[in-house]
Amino acid sequence: MSSVGAGFRLARAGWVLVREGVIAALPGEELSGLPKFGWQLARLFTRRRALAYERSDRLAKAVVRLGPSYVKLGQFLATRPDVVGNDMALDLAMLQDKMHTFPRVEAVAAIEASLGRKVGDLYAEFGDPVAAASIAQVHAAEAIHDGAATKVAVKVIRPGVRRRFFQDLESYFLAARLQEKYIPSSRRLRPVEVTETLAQTTKIEMDLRLEAAALSELGENTRDDPGFRVPSVDWERTGRDVLTMEWVDGVKMNNIAGLEEAGHDLKAIAANLIQSFLRHTLRDGFFHADMHPGNLFVEANGTIVAVDLGIAGRLGKKERRFLAEILYGFITRDYLRVAEVHFEAGYVPRQHNVAAFAQAIRAIGEPIHGQPAETISMAKLLTLLFEVTELFDMATRPELILLQKTMVVVEGVARTLDPAFNMWKTAEPVVGGWIAGNLGPRGMMIDARDGAKALLTLARQAPELAARTDRLSREIDLMAEHGLRFDETTARAIGKAEAHYGRSGRVALWVIALTLVYIAWKIL
Repeated sequence: MSSVGAGFRLARAGWVLVREGVIAALPGEELSGLPKFGWQLARLFTRRRALAYERSDRLAKAVVRLGPSYVKLGQFLATRPDVVGNDMALDLAMLQDKMHTFPRVEAVAAIEASLGRKVGDLYAEFGDPVAAASIAQVHAAEAIHDGAATKVAVKVIRPGVRRRFFQDLESYFLAARLQEKYIPSSRRLRPVEVTETLAQTTKIEMDLRLEAAALSELGENTRDDPGFRVPSVDWERTGRDVLTMEWVDGVKMNNIAGLEEAGHDLKAIAANLIQSFLRHTLRDGFFHADMHPGNLFVEANGTIVAVDLGIAGRLGKKERRFLAEILYGFITRDYLRVAEVHFEAGYVPRQHNVAAFAQAIRAIGEPIHGQPAETISMAKLLTLLFEVTELFDMATRPELILLQKTMVVVEGVARTLDPAFNMWKTAEPVVGGWIAGNLGPRGMMIDARDGAKALLTLARQAPELAARTDRLSREIDLMAEHGLRFDETTARAIGKAEAHYGRSGRVALWVIALTLVYIAWKIL
């Protein structure tokens, strides 16, 4: 029955997208056959007033009408331009803070249930909401610290949002499975895996203790960094459904006039923003992955304060080296080295030719060297690079796509502050410093130390590994003698899973068919 419900919810979502003109706003003139017929049918059922809106406005109205879980889906897909395309990703990124607030009394109930204390005992004052997003809203409040009242920001989870999201999540998985089954060309994008990533990231985002931990970690990493920080967390007043943190007094970075009026040096802020992001990415391997200007404040002394760390990105040492060597290789026009890094990291299958891949990369790099540095977009370069890697069977790597998306946003913010912003000159001290420290003699010594530690750990585990190898050898001998066998429970579980998958597909097709019959009946 859950599959039936998921099918109907999916059909309803499609109907809302049609009525609000989202489907009609897509470029359909070049389509042919059944897809073009569907596009024309969608235009027929579009509300007349929706035709007057821009595509981004239509999308925002449709997603808000569908509810918080679809707003979160849109925001998540905005981080995956490889899946939805760059233009659609930019439209989806506009969904920030589009939700209505919920009553103060419901926020109070959520806080008291989460912390087990009365709001009056926790806060000297607790005000009305000042901002609302898909999963939570923020209230201004005052807390008593060391006998003095301190202004704080209190983030509270929306009532019922978890139940609503996990219901809609069934629809997302159904759509992903149908896409993989009936659109083979989309399998490279791994739609089911993308949906699983959405489910995991949202589970994390819906536990505000984990966001508090991310703020704490980024705060420790940036404690000594010039001109950048994150709000401190009040752990006493933080739980699964509530996060209390320092109130930030500053000008939002999307308020250019306000920044100028406050006397800030916009060029210095732009440079600080880019260098801070690259420092977090390369040095720490942990970065704020939702750095749109609404989440960035500038304090009176010019310090950038980043809030809302619900989405964070992590890069391992291999990925950090990958990024640094790519950027440095393009700067020095060493395209063969850029290609070799892709193969060394295992991103491009070995059956491809390194020299041919280097040739494809040269086609991206050479045109940029004839342009002024301030016109060259690092984010666009990475976008083109990922497009080329598709030709060489490089599978989608979510951590790199999230990095690319964040770099697009951060670079866009920097160019808004300073239209003549020179990305490469600004990035060189951070990228060059990281390469000198990690790929030079010092880096070789660090690698040798890490290798020695790994060997020591392996030596300590040698007896256990030997015992496991002996057991595995005996099991392989038994398999060779008697063949591979499943026990009765495993066989029954496999059969049940296959039957359920088949039923889900048939139910979804029936729901879609009934929806089309209903639409045809409406036309007649």
